[in-house]
Amino acid sequence: MTRRFKVLVLALVMLLVTAGSTVVLWTHHDRERPVTILGTWTAGQADRFETLLRGFGIPFRYQGTAAQREVLLAKVQAGEPPDIVIMPGIGELAEYADQKLLEPLDDLYDRQEYGAPWMPAGSPSDHLYWVPVKADLKSVVWYRQGAAPARGPAPLRSWCMGMGDDGASGWPGTDWIEDLVLQRAGPHVYEQWARGAGGTRWWRSAAVRAAWEAWAGLLRQDRTAAAHALLADHRGEPGEPGLLFEGWGGCTLEHQGSFAPSFYGDEADRARLTDSAPLLPGGGPVRAHEVTGDFAALFGDSPRARALIRRLASAQGQRRWAELAGVFSANRRVRAGGGPVEREIARRLGAGPRCLDASDVMAPAVRDAFYEAVLLTLARVAAGRDPGIAGLLQDVQRVQDAQSAHAARSGAAPRTVCSTG
Repeated sequence: MTRRFKVLVLALVMLLVTAGSTVVLWTHHDRERPVTILGTWTAGQADRFETLLRGFGIPFRYQGTAAQREVLLAKVQAGEPPDIVIMPGIGELAEYADQKLLEPLDDLYDRQEYGAPWMPAGSPSDHLYWVPVKADLKSVVWYRQGAAPARGPAPLRSWCMGMGDDGASGWPGTDWIEDLVLQRAGPHVYEQWARGAGGTRWWRSAAVRAAWEAWAGLLRQDRTAAAHALLADHRGEPGEPGLLFEGWGGCTLEHQGSFAPSFYGDEADRARLTDSAPLLPGGGPVRAHEVTGDFAALFGDSPRARALIRRLASAQGQRRWAELAGVFSANRRVRAGGGPVEREIARRLGAGPRCLDASDVMAPAVRDAFYEAVLLTLARVAAGRDPGIAGLLQDVQRVQDAQSAHAARSGAAPRTVCSTG
């Protein structure tokens, strides 16, 4: 063997050893990297969530933002998505799953602990791409203790209403439309509309049109109140105890989810709730409750990220989360504590029929068109103009039509919106 050949062999050996060491070091670095989590919880709620996560013993880095959609999209486009995202928009998560950007969660929790409508219907072999880690009740109205509402539809001056939101203005108005469709037309029609199912042009249907007209009729009662609702933040003014306790214009009722007391500050103990159906325009019996959730999904597939999802979705993790933050769980093994109001919310969450928030289920483009149509309705009424509901619904239907071909091919799109009981 020549000296030159020996030197070449030695160089190759050193290169292989160095490369191997680099792989080992990189693998070790990946194992030590904290799990990155993107959610919507900020301030006190974020602090309590981080307390929960620290109890799992898994290094993490949490980012909470009200502009989650934009932040997540930017991270995905940059090729640096978070390991875990927690968000209400399962229609948006379904799009990421269809793009093969989400990891299945099939072996990370017991699907029997979560029932409809929180989990999609299908065979046990179907992949699961999200799990509810927080639940909230809608189709309820909040009022101040000692000021229970009359039994019947309430006029606009009674409603504390705000459409503003940092990243999704208009969604409180979609809750009104959704609740009206649900209580008037029932869960079956509501589910078909939310999913855009059956080839029917649901946005132009009599059920959706009638619900929208009913809401617009309520807004027409007071143009000044409509203008205020358009500009007001749904959480109320900064530093103030939420819309209900600010009582702008003498309002006494708030159509809001079970998370509303988090806006009420020191006044939260004085808040009470009742079913929304009798108080909505036209009134009527309770046919179902709308519910919403925050769903965890996995972009990264590191052992640490998978372990964190497993602990967060477990009955033990959900129980601890409920204790720390006073939140509600969709896990059947977790019982709600707290006072009478909390137990009343939990009872409604556990009973059926229940339907997921329709705009959360819709494809993001349809959801955003829904938000815009709500804001335009308010703006036109406040300006003394005809809201042009037929045209607004036609515009949303065009967006829905453009999504239909993709939805037909989607393997992850939600197929269960309402439970039967």
